[in-house]
Amino acid sequence: MSEYKAAIMLSMRVWELGEFGLIDRIAGIVAELPGNDVLVGIGDDAAAWLAGGSVQLGTADVLIEDVHFSLDRATWRDLGWKALAISISDIAAMGGVPRYAMVCLGLPRETEVSDVEELYRGMLDIGALLDVAIVGGNVSKAPSVVIDVSMIGSASGELLRRSAALPGDRVAVTGCLGQSAAGLRVLDSEIELNTEASEFFRAAHLRPCPRVREGTILAQQGVKAAIDLSDGLVSDLSQLCRSSGTSGIIFADRLPVHPLVASTFPDSYRSLALTGGEDYELLFTAASEVIDRVRGSMPTGIAVVGEIREGDCGQVTVLDDNGNVVELEEKGWEHFRSLS
Repeated sequence: MSEYKAAIMLSMRVWELGEFGLIDRIAGIVAELPGNDVLVGIGDDAAAWLAGGSVQLGTADVLIEDVHFSLDRATWRDLGWKALAISISDIAAMGGVPRYAMVCLGLPRETEVSDVEELYRGMLDIGALLDVAIVGGNVSKAPSVVIDVSMIGSASGELLRRSAALPGDRVAVTGCLGQSAAGLRVLDSEIELNTEASEFFRAAHLRPCPRVREGTILAQQGVKAAIDLSDGLVSDLSQLCRSSGTSGIIFADRLPVHPLVASTFPDSYRSLALTGGEDYELLFTAASEVIDRVRGSMPTGIAVVGEIREGDCGQVTVLDDNGNVVELEEKGWEHFRSLS
């Protein structure tokens, strides 16, 4: 490498590399120190390793005030639920079961103690629902609120991997898409809705339900590839395709959208479903016969929304009802490059 090129690389800013490029760079450094028991390292929804003859899973997520959330639109109890839900969803996307959480907090000195207690009550709400225990953590002074959750889980069967998609696979999702993004729009606007609709959108954005049971069913039924939908359907499918060395097609007329989302946002519900993010549903790929087995055993509905193709690693194309390519202004969330 020339000195000039090396100098350019040293002066590169993270916004130029982007979130995913930065993760790749970090993964390359970390790979220089291999672990004999590591099964999955950086680059998937969770890491996996062998411990005592069983497969353990670990993931970590951070929520930062005014980056990931605003206290103007979320209660502390909502924040507690969502902070745990995000990491639980990563374990579910690997076909695992979440077990233990460790929570690190950064708090301004003026934070009310009662607010911190409410934060933990929200964590206990979802923890009790999914049998997840909070076993430790840390607290520090910070200029704004930071919630950092590490989640440990286990897997008894085949792991679901981002790198296992094959050309010819169908692309499917659990549940409905675009609800969280629609909920955020409702929270940020003065849209007049009845009480039931308001609560639906609020819960969709602030209290997602990770698909733990669904993830284990996918693994049991022979699915090999999956990812949770945190950054948006197009973005997350692109990540899965990139890991698998494939490309993907999404058929816009097959997107599963809740009727309330479609009626409230008739001109943009498809865009919300394609790029909105934070639904924490599971996106998975498999052959048609495997999809049929999954459909027969899944407690929530699934929808086949696309297919995996060869070549163009990571490229995802969206087609409209007439088979024409849909041009997207945004493809989903990416730290350092997304402006909001």
